[in-house]
Amino acid sequence: MTSPERVASNAVIYAGLLLGAVITLLPFGLGLLTSFMSAQQFVTESPLSLPRPPTLANYLGLADAGFGRAIAVTALMTAVILLGQLVFSVLAAYAFARLEFPGRDVLFWVYLATLMVPATVTVVPLYLMMAEAGMRNTFWALVLPFMFGSPYAIFLLREYFRGIPGDLINAARLDGANTLDIITHVVIPASRPILVTLAMITVVSQWNNFLWPLVISSGDTWRVLTVATAGLQTQYNAQWTLVMAATTVAIVPLIVVFATLSRHIVRSIVVTGIK
Repeated sequence: MTSPERVASNAVIYAGLLLGAVITLLPFGLGLLTSFMSAQQFVTESPLSLPRPPTLANYLGLADAGFGRAIAVTALMTAVILLGQLVFSVLAAYAFARLEFPGRDVLFWVYLATLMVPATVTVVPLYLMMAEAGMRNTFWALVLPFMFGSPYAIFLLREYFRGIPGDLINAARLDGANTLDIITHVVIPASRPILVTLAMITVVSQWNNFLWPLVISSGDTWRVLTVATAGLQTQYNAQWTLVMAATTVAIVPLIVVFATLSRHIVRSIVVTGIK
């Protein structure tokens, strides 16, 4: 039988979790409600008021503002970066985890130390490199700095790859598999949960990337979703109902991706915890 003290303790824990969930979700709920308000109602009534009547004018306004192209550019940019991150991070992580070569560990830790360098420090050098190469305001300028793996991704995969039983890899070698065959047919299938987790992290970070696209692109051709949303706010006119509609549009794909991949993410946490 459950003791009264345990019931009270659980009640306090769940109340705290519920409060945290409400605090976390309330801004998203207010943003969603605001996106269905007219600009006049937003200015004249409380932000907590319900839309009367709900209107889709803000979402239609986004279509008129060219948000369809911004979504397409952002989706294409994210997909290309995701593909590059997965391919090059897997190759580099396998090399650091399983291959033997002089200076392997020193090179890995020196590379990992670059995590301590703030991303903003590299913006100016990257901009100068892209400008000198004639790629400013191009699609490749958006994706090249992020395609070839990252210290965090390689570290994450390396630690997971080191937990794969060596007998599996040795057995594949005895069967005549080369390194690429081992990565493709042994390592990747055994690492599906952590790869899905890395994919989710990459999608979220690149979908929400703002600073680099703002710096390297101009005009509407390669404008991404975050920059387009910021463009709805000017010094003298903040169109908050449009901004909330834009943020809602930006969040929905991430929610769909997370809902689709959540079981794999949880599995990767469980497997990592067991190891």
